Amino acid sequence: MTRYLPGIIAMAAIVVASNILVQFVVGDWLTWGAFTYPFAFLVTDVMNRVYGITAARRVVLAGFAAGVICSLIAAGMDKTTLRIAIGSGTAFLIAQLLDVKLFDMLRKGRWWVAPLVSSLIGSATDTALFFGIAFSDLLPADANTGWANEQVSLLGYGPDTALWVSLATADWLVKFGLALLALVPFRLAVRNLLRKPQEI
Repeated sequence: MTRYLPGIIAMAAIVVASNILVQFVVGDWLTWGAFTYPFAFLVTDVMNRVYGITAARRVVLAGFAAGVICSLIAAGMDKTTLRIAIGSGTAFLIAQLLDVKLFDMLRKGRWWVAPLVSSLIGSATDTALFFGIAFSDLLPADANTGWANEQVSLLGYGPDTALWVSLATADWLVKFGLALLALVPFRLAVRNLLRKPQEI
């Protein structure tokens, strides 16, 4: 279990940092949390490649626990709503466990296939679940999230749609870009941990 500890610490740190940084806006569509959270998929994938699916699931559960604690603290400080907390926890748990499963299914292919495909599908799932649960008007109205259904042009240029759709689109585009960039640290981390480059 102690060999999983760096992964657990890294995941918890990413979740805590993202929960804090989501309060700080970057431009019109993003928060700083959008740039830190995707690294959770990197941690999961490294743990999966090096230690296997069971270790990756343990790391995900540790991250989920850290997220629940952050949500409880934020709710106590009126920094979040029940819908946002439920959306965040649900999206994290389902998307990360999906990432773990997909990675495991693809692990025997070329070294980059499993981390890239699992991260992209996991990220899309995370984005759809979080924004759908937290802000969509398909669920009961929430006075604190009603602003997200204001009609605006998609990312400021496209057809009119709910504001949360632009926020979700921008969020997923960042996750997509970081999934590509994360292949470099993934390769280096796995090589370093395995110390056998031919096994990656």
